[in-house]
Amino acid sequence: MNWTSFDNWIVIVGALCAIACALPGCFLVLRKMSMMGDAISHAVLPGLAIAFLISGTRSSASMFIGAAIAGVLTALFTQWISRFGNVDRGAAMGIVFTTLFAVGLIMIRRAADNVDLDPGCVLYGAIELTPLDLIPVFGVEIPRAALVNGGALLANLLVIVLLYKELKLSSFDPDLADTLGYSSRFLHYLLMTMVAVTTVAAFESVGSIIVIAMLIVPPATALLLTRRMIPMLLIAAAVAALSAVFGHISALIVPGWFGFDSTTSSGMIALVAGGFFVAAWLFSPTEGLVTKKFLMHREAFVEKPSAESAS
Repeated sequence: MNWTSFDNWIVIVGALCAIACALPGCFLVLRKMSMMGDAISHAVLPGLAIAFLISGTRSSASMFIGAAIAGVLTALFTQWISRFGNVDRGAAMGIVFTTLFAVGLIMIRRAADNVDLDPGCVLYGAIELTPLDLIPVFGVEIPRAALVNGGALLANLLVIVLLYKELKLSSFDPDLADTLGYSSRFLHYLLMTMVAVTTVAAFESVGSIIVIAMLIVPPATALLLTRRMIPMLLIAAAVAALSAVFGHISALIVPGWFGFDSTTSSGMIALVAGGFFVAAWLFSPTEGLVTKKFLMHREAFVEKPSAESAS
């Protein structure tokens, strides 16, 4: 394995992207709204396509604004269909994101004929190319993707730090939050905005498909390891960062075992994150499947000799 400065930046971009996604993802998991991240990540495609068609360029500003607006509208449409159409929230998500995703794919095909746009990169990203797009910052050239994902991470951290109590309360008991004067509706749409903005920031790195794993898998892994909010956020961030590191290393090493040169790092990052989840699912001290069976057998073994000695 020939490690270069390119690999360093790929890992940094991947870690920033994964952590930025994991933080709002924790609140999605707690609210049982994991599919909303899926819906938003797919439904922003029309916003991307419209930005391309209007601007005729892959300008970061136009792309970001168009996709962010589409993401927020996804949350609004889902809420409206669920409330006024008397439709289950899951069904409403399915209606909105499949429809908007289909519209986005059609529009992207139209945009691809006139704009230098690779639909595949929109779906699964091009994190390996991010070190090529550099921006000078105080005399140091930094990949634009690192700045974008780092900015999303800082914004998410700022919102969570400032509104931690309110977000936590509205996640567990929105009615109580309303009673105490914290608008659960405002906090809901604020969270949806965070998810939309973070998803857009992650597009260039991991695309609209792999970003779902970044949003959901680290928080789900953390939830198996702790039931406390702050440790959950920290564990999810750690799992996200480790997934980026070992995911890129695996992308360089594992394909060689099967006779291939390499594979996409974003896919391997998601795969490693899934591996961490499986490990937590099996061996979590409190929720692990293997751990529970081991404790059951140990309790049965302890109780049996005690019963025999009593007789």
